[in-house]
Amino acid sequence: MKEIKAYVRVEKAEEVLRALDEAGIDGVTLIDVMGMGAMADPQNTKYSIEYVEKYSRISKLEVVCRDENVHTVVETIRKAAYTGLKGDGMIYVSPVDMVVKIRTGAQGEAAL
Repeated sequence: MKEIKAYVRVEKAEEVLRALDEAGIDGVTLIDVMGMGAMADPQNTKYSIEYVEKYSRISKLEVVCRDENVHTVVETIRKAAYTGLKGDGMIYVSPVDMVVKIRTGAQGEAAL
């Protein structure tokens, strides 16, 4: 199993969620966050006195999926989030060692 974390433009988040739904991918978490550095949108940044850095609002999506679905999820996110401008975002893929469904106790892929 893999965990996919994607950081995308706020205005593209709904389009990405719709594309994932159409691809049959569910169980997505969406979080509004602040980003600095390479993933920040240079057209929409603010300055923070505390950090003395540029930051911008971005959306973070998290998905845990079976190994065979990773490329589908990544490409769906990439295509839906793409604008061609700097600050389109980043996608990270990490291994997941264990998943446990709290309600049933199901583990591994059965918990997905």
